[in-house]
Amino acid sequence: MKRLGKKAKAAEIIAILERLFPVVPIPLKHRDPFTLLVAVMLSGRSTDAMVNRVTPALFAKADTPASMASLSADEIRAFIKPCGLSPAKSKHIRAMSQILVEKFGGQVPRNFEDLESLPGVGHKTASVVLCQAFGIPAFPVDTHIHRLARRWGLSNGRSVVQTERDLKRLFPEKLWNKLHLQMIYFGRKYCPARGHDPKQCPICSRFGGR
Repeated sequence: MKRLGKKAKAAEIIAILERLFPVVPIPLKHRDPFTLLVAVMLSGRSTDAMVNRVTPALFAKADTPASMASLSADEIRAFIKPCGLSPAKSKHIRAMSQILVEKFGGQVPRNFEDLESLPGVGHKTASVVLCQAFGIPAFPVDTHIHRLARRWGLSNGRSVVQTERDLKRLFPEKLWNKLHLQMIYFGRKYCPARGHDPKQCPICSRFGGR
């Protein structure tokens, strides 16, 4: 078990993640920035697999801001109900689509300020859209990455906001977009929240994670 400083540990973690997950497909199926934005909004309190099951029918009906805004919240909800929190999500998706049409010319903004001004779009959702749709450096931190960062001793932040700051300081900016996906895939396969065996985990077994 190695005892390393955070920077050295981060460098080794980069190497492990790159070896195990050299290619990281985007988990949410989408066609363009708008459909990705909708999919990410749906993913809160749901699984990627569930979102990927409901979005094909939704996008067959409406896959642009204008066509989505033309639907009622109830019509949207009929497609997304299995995702959970569907009453709020359907209202947010419709309102977000209307604002894109009225204020942004039907285009998804490419900056945090405008994205976070949209109904139902928080910092994590904006981060995902910027890095996965536009290739703009961002480090989306959800509860899973927050958990891994604490478990691996990369951050003691009590919030995802602090954890994001810590990870951005430790990892090179050019790697952020790929790293957050590598961490997600690694966590699912080797470092789950429950039933985790540190001795069998390629990272925890090296650095004393719990």
